[in-house]
Parts: sequence; structure tokens; C-alpha cells
Amino acid sequence: MAAPKERPGSLVESKTGFDPRIIAFHGVIALLLLVLAGSLAYQQIFRGAIHHEQERLQNERRIITPGSRGDIMDRNGRLLVGNRPRNAVVLYLDELRPEFRKEFKQIEANYRGTGDLPTTAQVEQLAHVSVVKRYMDQVNEILGRDAVVDAAGLKRHLDRQLLLPYILVDDLQPEEFARLIEQLPVNSPLQLFKSSTRFYPYGDAAAHVLGYVGANESEDDDDFPGDGLTTLKMKGTVGRDGLEKEFDSTLQGEAGYTIVRVDPAGYKVNPPIEYRVPVQGHRLTTSLDIDLQRAAEDAIADETGAAVAMDVRTGEVLAMASRPSYDLNSFSPHLSKEAAADIEERKAWTDSALNGVYAPGSTFKIVVSTAALMSGAVTPEDEPADCEGSMMIGNRRFSCDNGLGHHGKLQLPDAIAESCDIYFWTVGLKTGVETIAAEARRFHLDRPTGIELPDETHRMLVPDPAWKQKARSESWSLGDTANMSIGQGYLGVTPLVMACFAASFARDEVWTRPTLIHDPNRRTQHTERTGLSASQRAAILKGMLGCTSAPLGTANFPKIPNFWVSGVDIAGKTGTAQITRPQGKVDEAWFICFAPMENPEIAVAVAVDGPLGESFGGGIEASPIASAILKKFFEKKRAGVALN
Repeated sequence: MAAPKERPGSLVESKTGFDPRIIAFHGVIALLLLVLAGSLAYQQIFRGAIHHEQERLQNERRIITPGSRGDIMDRNGRLLVGNRPRNAVVLYLDELRPEFRKEFKQIEANYRGTGDLPTTAQVEQLAHVSVVKRYMDQVNEILGRDAVVDAAGLKRHLDRQLLLPYILVDDLQPEEFARLIEQLPVNSPLQLFKSSTRFYPYGDAAAHVLGYVGANESEDDDDFPGDGLTTLKMKGTVGRDGLEKEFDSTLQGEAGYTIVRVDPAGYKVNPPIEYRVPVQGHRLTTSLDIDLQRAAEDAIADETGAAVAMDVRTGEVLAMASRPSYDLNSFSPHLSKEAAADIEERKAWTDSALNGVYAPGSTFKIVVSTAALMSGAVTPEDEPADCEGSMMIGNRRFSCDNGLGHHGKLQLPDAIAESCDIYFWTVGLKTGVETIAAEARRFHLDRPTGIELPDETHRMLVPDPAWKQKARSESWSLGDTANMSIGQGYLGVTPLVMACFAASFARDEVWTRPTLIHDPNRRTQHTERTGLSASQRAAILKGMLGCTSAPLGTANFPKIPNFWVSGVDIAGKTGTAQITRPQGKVDEAWFICFAPMENPEIAVAVAVDGPLGESFGGGIEASPIASAILKKFFEKKRAGVALN
């Protein structure tokens, strides 16, 4: 029986009817497309900025270039510290990529023939050194040098500082620089690089005051654009001592920066994206007068000692010398081991003016005189002792000899001028240690001055019975008071402290704050008055004038023509004290003074080391140094040269 025939159109109807499976399939496809589109939109729209930032961090570098330091001037505008050009011949390694690749292939081929092939990293390092050596040989031929490539240093530079110039020869001499300019190809990756380094036109003058700088590799990069970028920093400098350290933030230049694009291998792609040029630091004008500074240092010469000269009215330090010293140019661009060893051997690191602590010797008799007069222990007209050359104090005999046998009976002015110890032992015992110590502290002899220099010592000492009991577990004796009355024993002061004392006493006041910064409009300092009556002060001043002019004055040298400044009354006081050095006991010769006596302008303190003996003392050794400073000061004043 034949099958029934389908009606026309029934097959079409069976294929076009509702099929749930097809609908579900289409839905899945649509959903997947929607998820894909959403994901693409999220990546492009919402994460686009993140991807862009990641790309930027990978493809950009930031280079920070330090600014040059500010100049340091003396009070009259003369350059004490500046910057000189520092020329080097460098290689821009990022321009050597083709040569590095070519050399790499050649070395690899050579080793492949031997069958002993190094690692890729080793071949790469060999290629780098080989290429750089060719350029070094070129420089050596021009300069007549025999410099070699530091393979380890080159590797560090390539790993960490590829975009910075690699120094082949640093600090070129002017003639070497000129030869390289003439003979180096203009478009060579071998180029001359100019920077600056510190320059000290006066060499070792004021070395301890001015200070020196050292390398600074930690330039703060927080204030520059390009946060998060890999940052390369060219070496700058930072103050390590003296004014360079104390005013580092003022002298530091403002760093510049460059942001560059790099390829996947880390090599630079020109031109820079963004940059800012560095700016020089601010100028610092000191209170120093270089003429007085050099006069002081020349006068000390090869001795071990210090001298400080100060404007009586303002406390501005005109000179602050310490010997032995060192040439600051030996620190620029860096201090060699040989130079450091020489400074160490000569014991020249110490700033004796700031940190040398010594017994002040008979210069302290001005403090004792003030304490005795203020307490009523003595009057200017009293003759409390008859100096016959020695005196028993407790169970010990103390000697006083001026070379003539004895001083006899003296009033205060002559006792100061002739520096009679027996007078001051007697007066000191009558005054008492507590009164003398209190007066010394009133003059601030027991504390740092606060001058603008780092690391001023705190070892100054004005002793008393309580101190001795605490520090040494010993009772105070009459001998201790006697020693203190002539500025010896446990007393400890610095030349700077004594210069402040001289300036203070010159103003009839008890304290002077010193400063190394010049201000032409600075006002006269005013602190607590000494409290001396007119007659009491006149007696002390008469004695100090007698020190430099009376027949038996300890700093009067009538046989030396023009030893002091003609027409200028100088109030001074000599002193000699024993101190202990690592090499043994030595004498410390002192001299303090101010001038003119009636209207003081300049105060000076000098301390010099010397051998034990009667031939070494403040009048012989220290006063000539003060004389040289005063002569230069008044010479300039009379010539009309401004000192302000």
C-alpha cells in the first residue's frame, strides 16, 4: 500500500516552528557577547587610566640634577667659598647599543668556536667592557694617561644608572680639557661633561669655620613631578662641617629634573618629555674679615693655637683662627686617603678656637678682681699682700716670681699690670671660691656660646666645692681656691668664650652672644651690667692698660718699636697655665684685650701651646698675635676701608 503523500508546505512548517533549543543557544551567545563587551568596556573605560599609568611607569624615567651651592662671602664682599668648573670626559652608554650588540655577537662567535661558551650575562659584560675600553684608549692617547676601565663599576652603572653619563676621567686639568675639545668628534658618545665643585680661594684660611662638603646621594625627590617613576640622581653635595654644615639648607641649590622616555631595554628615547633646570643656592655673607683672619693665622704660623677677634658692639666675629689647619681645596672634589692621613698626623682636625678647652691662666684675674671688688673683699686702694716671691697656703708653698725677685706691696691696678700671683691668692682667699665661681658663671664662662657652628663643646667648667665632691669625691681645699684665683686648677674655657668675655667687659656687661653672620644694620648688644662702680671699673681698666704700657707690664715691650698700635690705648691681660696634652704637660700662653680702651671696637683672645718653662708665657707668645690682628684692624680703619 503506497504511503500517503504530504501536503505541500508541511515540511516548511516543521522547520520554521518554535524550537526552544535554538532560542536557548541564541541566548547563551548573546549573553557571552554581552559579557565580552562589558569586559572590554571595563578594561577600556574604567581600567584604561590604570593601564596607562603602568605603561608610563615602565616607559619613563626621572633624572634629578642637583643645583650648585651658594657662595660664602666675607663681610666686605670677598669670596671665601665658591664653585669652580669640574670637567670630566664621559660616555653616554645609551648611545652605544649598536656597538654593544655587535661586540656581543663577535665575542659569542669567538667562544662558540672553542666550544667553551660562557653564559649570556658573562658575554654581555665582556662586550660592555670591551667597547668602553676602546673609548678609554682613545682618551688615554689624547691625554697621555693610562687610565683603565673599572669592570665592576661599569656593571653597577649599567644596572642602576644607565641614563646617566658614565665618567671615564674626572676633574680634568685645563690643558687636558682643551686638548679633548680639539680632538674629540662632535657626534661621538664620548663627550665632555661640565659640573661644579667647591673652590676655596684662600686655601686653608678659616678652614675650621667655613667647613667642607661631602657627596650627597640622597636628594629628596618628593617635590618633583613624576611620582612613582624610577628615579636616577646625579650626585650632589652636603655640608659636613663648619658653616657649610650649619647653613646647608641655605647654601643648597634647588635641584632640577628631566623626565625621559625609554625603550624596553632601558635606553633613552629623545627628546625629553619634561625638564626643569637646577638653580644655585643662596649666598651667605659672614662676619669674617679675611684680612684679619689671615693676619691672625700668619701670626700663629706653625704654632698650635687659636685666636678670635670680635666686634665689641655687635658680637660679630671678625676672625676665628685655629692652627694647625688644612687646605680646604684638598676636599674638592673629594678628600684623598693621603690628605686625610696628613691632617690626622698633624692633629689638624680640631677647631681649637671653638673646642679647645684650657685653663685661662691669669686672664681670669679680671673675673677675680670683679668678684673681689663687688663683694667688698678688697678696694682699689688696698695693699692686701706683700709679695716676697712665695706664700704658704695650707701645707704647700706657692711661688710668685716676675724675674726680679718679688713684686712687693701692690694696689689692684699694678697687681693686674704685673700679674702678681701672691696678690690674687690673698684676694681670692678673702673673696671665697663660691663668690668667684658665681661671678665666672655670671660672665657665662661655664657654657657654650651658641655661635652658628656645629658641635661646639660643652666641656667648659667653672668648679666649686659641690662639683669637686660630686665629680671626684674629694673635698675642696685652700689650694684649690688659690689655683682658681689665678685661673688654673680645674677651670676650663675656650678661646671663643674668652673673646666673648673680653667683649663683654669692654662694654661693662656680662655676656656677648657671638655671631658669624654679618648684618650691616645689627644693633649693639646689651646685656646685664657688671655692677662695678666707676672707680672700681677704672681701677681694673688702669691695670689692663698698664699690662700693655706700664714699665713692668707683662705685655709691654719698649725695646720693640711699634709693638702695639701707635695712638691706641689697649686694655689687655696676659696669662699662662699648664695643661695636659696626650704628649704630656705643656704651657698655654694667653692674651685677651680690647681697644681703644675708652671706646672699644674690637676684642681679641689668643691661646698658644708651648713648652713648659719661664721663657714661654702670654706676653711673649700670645700678645704678638693679638698685636698683628689689632694692627691690621686699625690699619684698615685709618685707610678708610669699611669693616662693616
